[in-house]
Amino acid sequence: MKRTHFVVVAIAILFIHSTALGQSQDPPKFEVAGEFTTLERDANTTEPGFGGRFTYNLNRIFAIEAAGYFFPRSCFDCRDNGRATEALGGVKVGRRFGSWGLFGKARPGVVSFSAGNTDIVSSPNNPVFPGFPFRFETSRATHFATDIGGVLEFYPSKRIVTRFDAGDTIIHYGSRTSNFLQFDGTTNTYTLVPFTIGSRTTHNFQFMASVGFRF
Repeated sequence: MKRTHFVVVAIAILFIHSTALGQSQDPPKFEVAGEFTTLERDANTTEPGFGGRFTYNLNRIFAIEAAGYFFPRSCFDCRDNGRATEALGGVKVGRRFGSWGLFGKARPGVVSFSAGNTDIVSSPNNPVFPGFPFRFETSRATHFATDIGGVLEFYPSKRIVTRFDAGDTIIHYGSRTSNFLQFDGTTNTYTLVPFTIGSRTTHNFQFMASVGFRF
């Protein structure tokens, strides 16, 4: 009887110890980080940017997170001009091995360009070119995007995380209608003719590096 009690007590102690150990190995629930990033915007253009990230660790394997980035350089010869901003939110899944971790991520969101739409519109009282009844107009264009890639993390201490991301930011550009000028030789005048720019999807390499605080 005493031996049975001893076994039960020993099992209970081991269970409590293993549970406490497992809990102590769980990462802190919250992470905030400042991030540096680069985004391949066009074939020959890579934009540097900066932003921030918030991560909620559900356990050692799964996390949900949100991030935002700003690219300060204004491009004038890109397919979508202006300054780019990016907002993402999704999941991170992987494994932790002591002082480092390896994960995959999938984070849908949007990428927005401050002058992504360029159009020609009627302007009878053109203040820039008097007598020319048209003007160029730019507006913001926002497109659906998904960030898919891998994450490598290092944990110098329980409260600090150093992280490197590399992946494919997939941007889907929806179709839109724009105008172009058509010259009529018989009347020596220009008229606006609408045309449709088809949708397209691009794959853009994006790298991120960050240092964060866990609590």
